[in-house]
Amino acid sequence: MNNIKIIIKKELKSYFNSPMAYIFLIIFAITNGYFFTNTFFLVNQSDMRILFNIIPLVYLFFIPAITMSLIAREKNSGTMEVMSTLPIKDSDFILGKFFSALLLIVIGLSITIIHLFTLINVGTNIDYGSVFTGYLGIILLGAVYASIGTFASSVTDNQVISFIISVFIVLTFFLMDKVIYFIPSSIQGIIQFLSVDFHLSNMSRGVIDTRNIIYFISLIYFFLSMTARVLEMRKWK
Repeated sequence: MNNIKIIIKKELKSYFNSPMAYIFLIIFAITNGYFFTNTFFLVNQSDMRILFNIIPLVYLFFIPAITMSLIAREKNSGTMEVMSTLPIKDSDFILGKFFSALLLIVIGLSITIIHLFTLINVGTNIDYGSVFTGYLGIILLGAVYASIGTFASSVTDNQVISFIISVFIVLTFFLMDKVIYFIPSSIQGIIQFLSVDFHLSNMSRGVIDTRNIIYFISLIYFFLSMTARVLEMRKWK
């Protein structure tokens, strides 16, 4: 556990010692704020579900961007060989990398709480239950995408290739329910269940179903386990 904390601190320090974290947080806040206030002032109607619909779209490219260097950078610089000689388990190394990216995502999401205060101040009726489940849903979605990005970063030492792989996998899960009408009806139910948007939309409406939670946790576990297998295979080469 101590090793995980050390790696998290190291990664967060590397994020904030470069412009990357600041660029991510500023653009993330501006993008979400623009589309949220656009509906607020132009349509004169808004709620937090508008924000919860926007954030998954912003995630599609921002999370691959912040995760593409997690492990690829270590491989490219040669520090992976040094890490392998230290008393650090692969699981600690992977979890430290994963949680550092997730923490940066949560910091970005915390900025969006200003929109909740805006709605409260203008007298909008707020369903706080759906706000809680909505934020829980997009945090879990961010965790899934961060695990995908961690996996993509482990299969190559090229950060650009890592970004492309991550975007491809993320888009695949995001678009599954969008193309459901173009696939055979016999597997439509399976494809819909595998879609992240299907599970996220339930939580955005204020519904917490254990199947949705299990779905997100299973995907996180799967991609982090795949990352561990990739690192293990590289040791045997």
